[in-house]
Amino acid sequence: MNKEEKFIITISRQFGTGGHEIGAELARRLGVKLLDKQILNEVASRFCTVEDAVEKIEARNPLWRDDFTSFYRQYMAGVEYNGQEQDQTSHRLFEAQAEAIRKIANEESCVLIGRCGFHIFRNHPNALKIFIHADDDCRKRRIAEKYDISERDAAAMIVDNDYSRELYTKTFTGSDWQDARNYDVTINVRKFGVNGAVDFLMNVVG
Repeated sequence: MNKEEKFIITISRQFGTGGHEIGAELARRLGVKLLDKQILNEVASRFCTVEDAVEKIEARNPLWRDDFTSFYRQYMAGVEYNGQEQDQTSHRLFEAQAEAIRKIANEESCVLIGRCGFHIFRNHPNALKIFIHADDDCRKRRIAEKYDISERDAAAMIVDNDYSRELYTKTFTGSDWQDARNYDVTINVRKFGVNGAVDFLMNVVG
């Protein structure tokens, strides 16, 4: 990746790894835009017909049951996955997000959190695609502390959110979310911590 030219860094992450914080700090140090919720604001303003779906999918609440998984599992209930998206609103939402993301990235360098960025920019000539992971014990401790819940509840959150990310990615891209071949760099945050991970990635960026 050449940071002297416009670039895109995509961050895919297991739930509970601090991936969003890592991406935000990476963007801050590089002096570039962080792409997360503003994408959805742009999508909602351009595609009014999917605004309700955007709100359901992206509404963030400390109660994990109000997160994307709940909506998406309801949507997928009774649907036999066959590698093709069957709901036009959800398909349009994904394509609308991808279009908005590409437009922003075409105008300026940025760090993208989630949104299947590794797939959207799989052929981009100046992209760095990163996957952040950690073992379950590490993630359970972090989630339990962050939300002030038991490690048992944290474990349930991890299973549910990882499931939703895997299903979302498989449905819309046909790729396995945790397949290392999708990425240029994979990093175990247990070895680094959030700040150490950012330091390491800054060295990778150069």
